[in-house]
Amino acid sequence: MLYHSGLIRHLGNVDHGDTTTDFLPLERERGITIQSAAITFLWPPRTACSPGVEPKTVNLIDTPGHQDFRYEVDRCLPILDGAVCILDSVKGVETHTERVWKSAQLSKIPRLIYINKLDRDGASFRRSVLEAASRLQTFPLVCQIPWWNKDQFVGVIDVINQVGFRFSSTGALSQVSAESIAKENPSLRKEMEHARLSLVETLSEHDDTLMDEFLELEAGVPSASIKQAIRRLVLDGEARFAPVFAGSSLRNIGVQPLLDAVVDYLPNPSDRPELEVISGSKVCTLSQLLEQSLQKKKGHHHNQPPIVSLAHVFKVVDDPRRGMMSFARVYHGALGRHSHMWNSNIHSYEKTQSIIHVSANDYQEIQHLSTGQIGAMTGLKSARTGDTLLTFPGHPGQTAPEAFRSVRIKALKTPPAVAFIAIEPYTKTAEDKLEDALIRLTREDPSIRWSKDEKTGQLIVSGMGLLHLEVAKDRLLTHYKIDKDSVLWGDIEVEYSECLLASTAPHRNVYDRSLRDKNGKAACTVSLDPLEAHHHDTILESSVERDGNVIHIAIPLPAGTETSRLPFDPEMVRQQLLNGAIAGLARGPRRNAPVRRCHVDITFDLETDFFGTATTGGHITNAALHAVRGALKEAHEKGNIGVLEPFSRVQIHCPEEASNTIQHDLVSARGGQVTEVRKPEEDEMVDGGIDLSKVYVPPDPYDSVQSLRGSKKKTVRMLQIIGKAPLKEMMKYDNQLRSMTGGRHSLQLGPGPFELVTGPREKALDAGL
Repeated sequence: MLYHSGLIRHLGNVDHGDTTTDFLPLERERGITIQSAAITFLWPPRTACSPGVEPKTVNLIDTPGHQDFRYEVDRCLPILDGAVCILDSVKGVETHTERVWKSAQLSKIPRLIYINKLDRDGASFRRSVLEAASRLQTFPLVCQIPWWNKDQFVGVIDVINQVGFRFSSTGALSQVSAESIAKENPSLRKEMEHARLSLVETLSEHDDTLMDEFLELEAGVPSASIKQAIRRLVLDGEARFAPVFAGSSLRNIGVQPLLDAVVDYLPNPSDRPELEVISGSKVCTLSQLLEQSLQKKKGHHHNQPPIVSLAHVFKVVDDPRRGMMSFARVYHGALGRHSHMWNSNIHSYEKTQSIIHVSANDYQEIQHLSTGQIGAMTGLKSARTGDTLLTFPGHPGQTAPEAFRSVRIKALKTPPAVAFIAIEPYTKTAEDKLEDALIRLTREDPSIRWSKDEKTGQLIVSGMGLLHLEVAKDRLLTHYKIDKDSVLWGDIEVEYSECLLASTAPHRNVYDRSLRDKNGKAACTVSLDPLEAHHHDTILESSVERDGNVIHIAIPLPAGTETSRLPFDPEMVRQQLLNGAIAGLARGPRRNAPVRRCHVDITFDLETDFFGTATTGGHITNAALHAVRGALKEAHEKGNIGVLEPFSRVQIHCPEEASNTIQHDLVSARGGQVTEVRKPEEDEMVDGGIDLSKVYVPPDPYDSVQSLRGSKKKTVRMLQIIGKAPLKEMMKYDNQLRSMTGGRHSLQLGPGPFELVTGPREKALDAGL
């Protein structure tokens, strides 16, 4: 994309490690994307634009494809206006693709589908389209079909405009007319006509404007009308329909038409639904909030906007030259250099040193960011992923205007860690350096957590999987310059958790110790319950969900009491109690592991728990921390603390003769469960989903043409085994499968739930302590 837009002068190759957006040494070494990278370019190039036509500005964010880096993808999704979902035509829809598609659905992001790698052996455009329909639950609008010359992939057919595109080795595009295609390949010409008619019929069933044209013109519906209909169906972000395109990025086939589709079908910022914000316990649009504020304001400043700008921090990067850079998208107004910004998540002002326009690893300082733009800011000392930044007119005071003090954009939930590595420093100097590096690393990537075992001195670093922790270790060694020989590195192991099995009685804690040589006193009462479905109904109203727990905080006030007359800020106290509860749940009493699936009810009573000036923020936080720990300790003494282990969703493609052996091993030896066994190529209607018989898809060349690479071998019937199993058993399961299938298999793992450990597995776990 960058090459064809004219931004770079040579084509990068992920296998050669010279792509622009994969610029980290480890990314180039492994040939994978580890962190998201932002880059901006124009399309079409100015040289290709007609007189008076300006190219569109495209802000591209390249995200990882490996499941261990799903948090890196999730934190970028909410700031996107559109997305291109890339499918491997050999593997089809993978487990991680399904999960990311569902995340995009939550943010209502309009999507296109690009079926890649059609030049490879075993590629199937047909199977990929049908899997997109059945597994992603979107109706494919086939806008391109592959152009095959016998079994060679040579280009793509534009179904809408009825032309073909051939590509040179450098991606240079040449257009081939329908007449030329008819002379060379009459059957392909017929398939082109059939594809266009099917597309128009599908669109006319769901778009009244196109239906009128179709009834009048039938097959002669103009191409512009078809594109407008597709855009109307795609823009709502519900993904009921998804335009499908074909290509091979490695061979530079299909890239330019895909970029044209991005411009034609995906929205610009003004096309997107209005931003929703959270103000206290209410959810409303930003315009509604601003309108309410203007109605309340009186005097000569009535016409002055109450908010100058609003931005969302979606990523923080520790740059070796510029320090911490906070990447943000502006949703309202313009964010200028040296702005004083109110961070509504931590209730404090921060000031930027500079604003930077970022293209991969190339930086350029700019004066401001306008609505819809993405950029990086330096100088923010406390901003983290998910924070909301606001600027107000005039000079900032000690705090923000009361109406906007707690306005924030809904932040991403950090998924629970599933694996950990123990690190033991040899010296105090090495320990201090490692702790400082971990503080900075976890600010970059909140899905990495760390804690210190005071008894052993070990530092426990937790992450999303084996590869995630390997990358974290490499970053500690290379970026943060931790001496490999100054610490003892343990093996990567599975992260277990603890859970509550029964409710606890209310536990009150009075914290009256001195903090930082200052006496003080605070109290609160905590009740714990096993988390149930109905607890999630109160999250936005009065509760917060964090790390798999729901924390409800109540501050009862005497009747008729106004919050403005209280001797403390209720929102600040609520945050302090929340911090204490989170810290108390970080380590359980049974295995010193995080506690999950717990509903925490905290009550802070003005009459019994507040002691005037003696009650400081630190004492309130510690009161909540010790109350939660005390309640958990009582539950453990009664045998009401269980152990949870992470499960992985498993999909295994294997020969039929090996399926029974694999199923037996998965269930009996690994403690897993098989939920379904089916043929991947089965075209079946998914319950409540899409009728695949109504989905148009062209035949693959292998359906009628024998491969020229050799005589047909005996067909091996393949089956798909779907189930779940403990992640611990799956981390190196690929090697065991190789011996059972002779290497004729593929294993796909996806994040699964935490399951309660019972029976022999629980006894074996306790014996291993």
